[in-house]
Formats: sequence, structure tokens, C-alpha cells
Amino acid sequence: MKIFMIGTQRSGSNLLRLMVNQAPDIAAPHPPHILERFAPLLPLYGDLSVEGNFCRLLDDVVHMVEVNPVPWGVTFDRADIRRRCRDNSLVAIFGSVMDRMAEAQGKPDWMCKSLANVHFLPEIERYFGSEARYLYLYRDGRDVCLSFMKAVVGEKTAFHIGRQWNVEQQLALKCGERVPGAQYFSLSYETLTGNPEPALRKLCEWLGIEFRAEMLDFHNSDEAGRTASSGKMWENVRKPVMADNSRKWLKGMTQDQIIDFESVAGDSLTALGYPLEFVGKTCPARSYDDAAVAALDAENKRLKGTAREELSPEDAAARKPQEDLLARIRSRTAQPA
Repeated sequence: MKIFMIGTQRSGSNLLRLMVNQAPDIAAPHPPHILERFAPLLPLYGDLSVEGNFCRLLDDVVHMVEVNPVPWGVTFDRADIRRRCRDNSLVAIFGSVMDRMAEAQGKPDWMCKSLANVHFLPEIERYFGSEARYLYLYRDGRDVCLSFMKAVVGEKTAFHIGRQWNVEQQLALKCGERVPGAQYFSLSYETLTGNPEPALRKLCEWLGIEFRAEMLDFHNSDEAGRTASSGKMWENVRKPVMADNSRKWLKGMTQDQIIDFESVAGDSLTALGYPLEFVGKTCPARSYDDAAVAALDAENKRLKGTAREELSPEDAAARKPQEDLLARIRSRTAQPA
């Protein structure tokens, strides 16, 4: 069983990952975001049917995993990963790496919590077929927005975050319409944190595994410790479920920010059952001309730079090996097609 968590970051994915990782048959490591990071770089590798090009990609992907900020503790043999690939594609390398990781942990199944996989569903569906399970984790987008505004990663204005969140929710919802019902399960962050045991029992039933009390004790696991010590943005995983961690956007976001978010993401908020606060009630949805978008782009860029400057030396050091590897890859000349 190959489980793909889909949706948008800052929605409780590390919380759910650590809970599922407590199951004896499912390995759920902190992800190096293989598909998200390498899909844009594929033109640099040329024709992947050429064995040298494919093996170069494979080596880079494995190297990325080996320097993940949260260590996997797995030894990879490149030749073994190559043998596991059913075709010459990035998704095949990804699957082979995940298979090897689960095997090293003595578990038959795995879960990838890289929510950005929602952008690569056609290729995932093609390669994994009926083996795949799609776990859609969603959260009120305004709380997601507030979390991104405080985080090192991601977009920084309500407009940009809302636009991305809306696209990703629509992709996840369409997945649920497309794949067989037995392969798809949706779960809200609010349900998970508000009443975790019943939510986990339903999830376990869908996965065909036994619920275990250790899932609620995730914060005391070794994996939680490794994750929390690897970066400030993950420090909350050492805490029990925070049942009061919702609707913080009501105080944490300005009215202007909420209106921006609801203007670009109102359809998805409504589809997921989250009532709008302002748009359609006290004001219409905003429209954005080229000049307005350009101004928002500039502000988003400025805020990203500020967030980066505030990154602690420890967090920067943990991220540097992966960033250096990606920089070296981007500096290469594209291989002939």
C-alpha cells in the first residue's frame, strides 16, 4: 500500500504523519519532497530513456534524501534503487526510494506526507495504479494562511497563499471524484484535533489496519524527537494534540487580509464547509488588475526575504546541504534530448 497525503502544507501533516508512523506496518518519514523539487529540474537531465541521464537523476534524488534535514537513517545502494524502478521516470525513482525506506524499517507499506504531490497526481496514478491510496488532509485555509505568514517557507501575502491553497484544494477534490472510492479518504484538521481518537479509528479502518493507542502518544516517539530537533517550524510535534489550534485567523489576520484570502479562495472554503466572514456578506470579492498583482508580487517577495533573514542559524545549517545540492543541479547545462 502506497499512501499519498495530499492538500496544502501547514494543515497538520506532520501531526498526522507521526500518528500514522506509529502503526507497525506503515513507514511515514519526513519527506524530502522529491517530486516537487525535481519535476521542475527534469529538462536539465535530457531524455530519461538514455541510461546515463536517468542514472544521473537517480543519483541526485538519492543524494537529496541522504541530506534530508530530518535524517532517515537508511543506507541506499544506487544499483538496488535502479533495479526497483519499473520505468525510467522520476516517479519510479521516488517509489523505489520509498520502498527501500519502508523495507529498512521492516514495514510493508509507506506514506508520503509531501502534500505538494497533489500537483503530480496523473503521474502518480499512472505508475502506482490500484496500489495508491489518497489521504486528503484539509484545514480552514485562513488558518493555513496565518501559519504560512509566520513560517520560513511558502508564500507570504494572503492573496498569494489563498490563490495557491484554492488551486490545491480543487486538485484534491477532483482526485476524489476521479479515483475509486476505496482509494480516497478526506479528513479535516479540525476533526483530527477536536476528537482525535474517533478520527484515527476511521482512518485506520480505511487503511485496513488496527488502531493503536500509541498513535495518540505520537509526541513521545523517537521520530517526533528527530523532527522537532531538526527545525523550529516542527517544534510543535513534541506537544500533544492541540485541540484549540483552530480559528486563530479571526484574531491573527487583519480584515483586509481575510478579504484578500476569501476573494481568491472563497469557492474552496465554501466547498469544504468553512463559512466566509466578509466576502458575500459585508463586501464583494475583490478583483485584481495587473497593477494590483504586481504590487502584491513585490510585497510577497519582500516578505519572503524578511522570513529568510529571520531563519535561525541552526535551521539554516540543517537546510543548507539540500539547498546547495539543488543550486549545483540548477547550474548545470541541460543534457541533449
